Amino acid sequence: MKTHFITAFITGLVFGLGLLLSGMANPDKVLSFLDLAGDWDPSLALVMLGAIAVGVIAFTFIKGRSQSLLGEPLRLPSKTTLDSRLITGSLGFGVGWGLAGFCPGPALVALGAGEAKAAVFVAAMLAGMGLFELIERRKTATEKPAPHPN
Repeated sequence: MKTHFITAFITGLVFGLGLLLSGMANPDKVLSFLDLAGDWDPSLALVMLGAIAVGVIAFTFIKGRSQSLLGEPLRLPSKTTLDSRLITGSLGFGVGWGLAGFCPGPALVALGAGEAKAAVFVAAMLAGMGLFELIERRKTATEKPAPHPN
């Protein structure tokens, strides 16, 4: 248990430092990256390409494995279809990112660094997550259970 905590802490620390050093936690830099018609800053594209490369290597390494290097079960997404929930969520994420210059991870890093805008974004993000949970619970409670086959 202690090893998992230390591993999670180190991973989060490296991730947060990477976000700070790359500029991903700076909303002005992110908004400059998203401003294709204005003073476009392409530097975050290199950060994203680097992240994609690391992800490809990691997913190639774990292919066929059922557990992590620490012995925990791997919980990878199994869904491969596009549906309205995925598209709506992606659009909401993109609009939020474009308006605020934050996405969840960098917003938490910026909040920890004392960025006032990040506090507003994180509050809105938590409210949205709470609203989603409320809607999902109500939807689950009103759904009729499928008939049991005999």
